[in-house]
Amino acid sequence: MRSHLTRRLGLTAVLALFLAVFGLAPAAGAAEPAPPAALTFSTDAATTTPGGTVNLSVTLTNNNSYDIWFVYQTIDPTWLTTQRPDLKYSFTGCSLAGPGGSTPCAGTGPANLGGNYGATVPPGQSRTVTLTLQVAADSGCNGNVGFYSYFYAEFSDSSSTSGGPVYTPETRVLCA
Repeated sequence: MRSHLTRRLGLTAVLALFLAVFGLAPAAGAAEPAPPAALTFSTDAATTTPGGTVNLSVTLTNNNSYDIWFVYQTIDPTWLTTQRPDLKYSFTGCSLAGPGGSTPCAGTGPANLGGNYGATVPPGQSRTVTLTLQVAADSGCNGNVGFYSYFYAEFSDSSSTSGGPVYTPETRVLCA
């Protein structure tokens, strides 16, 4: 009986060696390339109180080798945010950070942020739009306000990309 068990173990070892030698064993994969365009979000504060404000920054980065000519981007509250009807908030400001400083947004605000990034975004560069989130003075407390975004970008070589959902950091509304 012992020889039968030894043969099975030996056969298993030979099979494993064969798979490893001929490349049929799982191998480490290469890192995935960066997407042609990417969105990132940040906030200047993780918490606020009713009546307070938080700046939400949205950065669009062009990882492609062609200019971004057109961007369409939406921003909507997360499902958990919509489940708290006592949380009252709105976007009250919008600005684009550029090489010459900050300018007011050119688009329609958070319903379509794409027009706010400026005419073109050259390869390897980013544009940041900052939205001011105002929490109403009579808002409920102890809830999180968060958003998600989808985007579509077209490049000067006639290619396009889309992405999302990309989630913002949540802002906690605390009672004072």
